[in-house]
Parts: sequence; C-alpha cells; structure tokens
Amino acid sequence: MIHMPLCYIWGWPAVGAYVNIRYILVTICSSTFSFSSSLLFICLFYIFLMFIFERNREQVEEGPRERHTQNPKQAPGSELSAQSRTWGSNSQTLIEKLRLLLLQTPSYDLEDKTIIQYRGSILELQELLHLKFNVATERLLRQASTLADLDSGNMEKVIQDENVALYVWANLKKNPRYRSVRFSETQIRFEIPRILATSGIAIRLLHTHYDHATPLRPVSASLQGHTATVTHFVKDEVQKGEAEISKELQEEYKQQECESVSVCEEETKVEEQGDIEVQMSFVQEESEATKCKLEMKLLSEAVFAAQLLLIENANEKPCFCEDNEVDLCQFTTLGGVYHLDIFELPPQCKPMKGWMIVEILKEGLQKYAYPPESTEDFETENAFPPIEVTLEVQENVIFFEDPMVARWDAEGKHWQTDGISNVLYQSEERLITFSLETFGPVTLIQDTHINMPFQSWELRPLDVNKVLLTVTTVFTEIQIQIKENLCMLASVKVGNKKHSSTLEGRWMTPISFILALKETGLNIFPTGHSHFYVVINHKEPLVEIKAYRQLALLSSAFAFGWSKWNVECSSKKVIVKLREHLTEEEPVQDPNWTLLMFSGDRAQRLKINENSETFSEALKEETEFHSTLYHLVKDFASKEAMEKIRSSKCQFIDSVCYMLLSTRLLSYS
Repeated sequence: MIHMPLCYIWGWPAVGAYVNIRYILVTICSSTFSFSSSLLFICLFYIFLMFIFERNREQVEEGPRERHTQNPKQAPGSELSAQSRTWGSNSQTLIEKLRLLLLQTPSYDLEDKTIIQYRGSILELQELLHLKFNVATERLLRQASTLADLDSGNMEKVIQDENVALYVWANLKKNPRYRSVRFSETQIRFEIPRILATSGIAIRLLHTHYDHATPLRPVSASLQGHTATVTHFVKDEVQKGEAEISKELQEEYKQQECESVSVCEEETKVEEQGDIEVQMSFVQEESEATKCKLEMKLLSEAVFAAQLLLIENANEKPCFCEDNEVDLCQFTTLGGVYHLDIFELPPQCKPMKGWMIVEILKEGLQKYAYPPESTEDFETENAFPPIEVTLEVQENVIFFEDPMVARWDAEGKHWQTDGISNVLYQSEERLITFSLETFGPVTLIQDTHINMPFQSWELRPLDVNKVLLTVTTVFTEIQIQIKENLCMLASVKVGNKKHSSTLEGRWMTPISFILALKETGLNIFPTGHSHFYVVINHKEPLVEIKAYRQLALLSSAFAFGWSKWNVECSSKKVIVKLREHLTEEEPVQDPNWTLLMFSGDRAQRLKINENSETFSEALKEETEFHSTLYHLVKDFASKEAMEKIRSSKCQFIDSVCYMLLSTRLLSYS
C-alpha cells in the first residue's frame, strides 16, 4: 500500500473515491439490506467507479503525450510558474507600497510601533516570496526527467517575467565531459568542475530585478527625536492657545448673562439676547481664525522639519566597515540580485501502469554544499576550483564605470567582495564574467556618488506650473520635467550621446521618481552621509532651504542656473544666476544673466557678472536690498512674469522645492 506522506500520485482524488466507495459497499453488504438490493447498489457503484477511473486515466495518459511533443522550454511546469509569477507579482507590489508609505510619510506622523509593524511585514513578505520560488523550483525539478533535452539528456528551463528571471539546469546524465552549461538563447553560462559534472545536482539562477537581500536601513533615532521635539513644541502652543480661547469664551458668556438679567422689559431682554448671540458668534469666528493660524503654524513647522531632514548632514558615519565589506553609504547595488544555488536533484517522477509516482522528501529541496566543509576524502587539493559564471546585465541599468561584484554574507548580513576573482565586464554586450569560490546571492555595485559633485545645473520654465531641471555631471546630462505633483525623465545623455531609458515619458510622484532613477544608476540625490565621500560647497541648512523655496516660487517665470561665484561666497550665502523666461523656446547660448546673492533674510543683485575676473559682493548700481528674492525681482520683472508667478499652483511649487532639496544643487555643484 502506498504511504501518502512520501508519495504524490497524479489522480489521487480517484483513489480517494475508490477507498470511500469500498467502505460504502462493505457497509451496505453488512447491513440489513436484501441480497438483491445490495447487488443493485454494488452494480451502480461499480459503473460509477469505472467512470471515474477511466476519466482519470485519460487525463494521466494525455499529460505524457503532451510533454513528449512540446518544446522543453514550454513543457509542463508552465502552469506552476504562472501561479508563482502571479503570486510573486502581487507580493512585490505590496512590498513596494509599504516601502513608499514609509518613505512618503514623515517620521513624526508614524508611531514607532507602526514603523516596526510595516518593516516587519516587508521582511515577512520577502521571506514568503523567496520560499514560494523554492517550492516552485522543487516541483519543477521533480519533473526534470520528463523535461529532458533530447540532445544532451539534461533538463534546461527558463522562465521570465517583468521582475524575475528563473534559470534551472538539472544534471540527469552525469556526463564528466559535459562541463559547460549554457542556457539557450541567452549568454548566461557556467563552467562547472568535474565533481559537479558527475553528481546528481541542479543549478538555479534566480535573478530578481529588485534587492531583497540588503537589510532595510534603520530610522535614525536622532532625526526622530529632532522632528518629535519640533512637533511637540508646536502642539503644546496649539493646546495652550485653544485653552485661552475657551477661557475667553466662558468669560464673555458670563458677562453677557449678567447684563441680560439686569434688563427688566421683556422686549429689551429679547433684543439683548440677540446681541449676545451675535457677539458670541463673532467671538467663535475669532477663535476659529486663531485656531486656524495655530494649525497653520504647526503645519509650517512640520514642513520645515521635514525639509531640514532632506539636507541635514550627519555628524558621523553610521558604521565602520570591516575588510572586504561593502559600505552601503558609499556604494549602491544595481541591477537586482542574482541568487546562485546548487541543489541536490530530488527523486524523479516514474510512470507506473498509467500513473505518475514520485517520492516527496519531507525536508524539501536540499542545497548541495560546494565546496564541502571537509575535503579530506578527496584525492586532489584542487578538486573544488572556483566556478566561472557569465551573467547578463539588466538592460535599463547604467554603469558609468566597470561594476564591482559583491557576494552576500549570510552570517554577517552584509555584502562583501572577497571570494570573487577574474572579473571581466563587456560593456557593449552587457555581460560580466567572474569566478566564484562558493555559490550564493551576488550583485553588482557602483559608487553612489559617481555623478557628484555636479558640474552645472539649470532650472528653466516651460509653461505655467511646468519646468525643466537640467543637471550636468562628469558622465551624463539628465533632464527632468516637473509639473504639478509629478516628475518625468525627459532625456539622458551619456558621453554626448542620447541614451534611451525605460523611464522616459513616465510621470511619477517625486519620491517614486527618485527611487526609480536610483535603481537605474542615475543617482543625483545626496544623502546625509554623502559629504563624507564628496568634496562639497557647504551651505548653512537654513539658508539653503529658504533659497530653494524662493527658486521654486519664481520658477514659472524665471530661469535659474549655476554660478561659479557660489563657491567664492561664504557658507551663509548663496549665489545663482537669473533671467526672465516667458516662452518655451530653446535656451539661448549666451543669455543675459543677472547674478543674485541671498543670505536667507537679505537678497541683492551683484555688480559683477559670470565673466568677471574677481569676486565682489558689491551691490549693483540703482538697485536695493530686499528681504526675499520675490520682492527683489518685483523691481525689474514684467507684469506677465509676475502674473505667472501668482498663478502657480501650490502642488507645483512644492514638487519643484522637493526636487531642489533632494538634489541640493547649491551645495553639490
């Protein structure tokens, strides 16, 4: 009799039906039914039993016939891969939504327990997603013998979708001369040693276009404390103001009551009561206005605290990295993660009298240890040489220099560069080849600040509530369009050549857009630790925030650009060049720029220009000092320009300001 925990039989419902029917027949025959009635029941059940078995046999026999006639790449296993892809896509979507929720919501609006809950949910979903891929791989490998290639006798399977690519190879023939594993219609290749070529193993490459290996960065306690202090201070002021308003209302009401009691005539009393209601209504309106002002103050302080977090420099590095450990503040993983695994080949399906029987191991899919912990039983010292691997680099990722290869250290929970040798990157073919001592997750890394500091920048209006931000670096020129609360990649140039990107033409919210640019290698967004790795032109955070706010406010009618004199002035001042720009024409080669200097509370036009030989803070003739850039440009701006500024939407101004704060053009140019 077949033991169910160890066997999986196709068509098992039919066997279950047979067992149940046999039990019913025995019960009937042993009951008080007459012999003729029992015989009638037995005949009817026998006909029903034959019908079930015949239908099941047709389904079982139809499967092998289809597998022999189909292409091995489209053979069975497609249905389980489709289920895994659907489940994986849904899980990945949920993970991305949780990540965006944590990034978009200020830390002072989320309780600590909520942040912990969201981060825990992300980790659980990531683990479940990887477990699902392992289960799908195990089910696929059980059918390896039915999917074997006619020429080599081994199994090869490739499954791809938008976020994941799965490559599985099963060594069924164990031919020692078959040492090179290459997946057809791809450039992915493995050069395996003799010991693997003669072992019953399977090689799996799971390429996820996302990175679930790198741990989530913890929220800085100092930043949380800073925002919490600001918020609690303002909330205390609001509560204090509301208490004073309530007290004033009670006093006014008591005073009006005393005055109304002293009136004797009934008509006069009615009139006084009406006056009381009017005065009470007026006082309530005043209290609502005061409350609204306090709430606006709370919102203003909260927004300022959030903006300050974007440009505040950390006082020290978050951690000290050991030898060969990748510093994730200095480097970024790009192109996803390549999960390289060697598995022991599970028991294969066996046909038996129209059935397909397979042994299912309780411990599930088992990894093959390469190299093993002990190598004493092997004759030669070089029995376990490094395995040469060739991988395809994701198409939408840009590497401005040859990428580095890093492997995941499961014990230390970090990326490291040891155990990898002979790295060769072919940029034209987008292939990378390297030798790996032991299998595991690997990734490609690039310097996070390779495009910093910037060489120049320009913010130019295209229309009302629409601007074009151009950032020029050593390797690339990036143009970003901003409208309302959306951003879009307009164009990318690499080495004076236009580079096509999948992000072009896609409007996204600012945070989603920044994440998408970083994932493709176009990182122009400094972090709080970037000043440890890049020489910057430091500016005071308060001055920088006020300057970005003013530039965003005027961006519908004025073009702004980088000035070489911004480096010469002190950290408490910024200098930009400005000109009125009302049409959507291409920028002039030598426009007539005006230089402005702003210190947060004073703005002025400078006497020098961009071509002057020496720097001077002298005020331009016939001009005045002003408190803001807005009041400064009113002296010389046209009526049309001022009308465009007044018609700018708040969402648009906020989006432009957020992008300026994220790029920190005044400090990193």
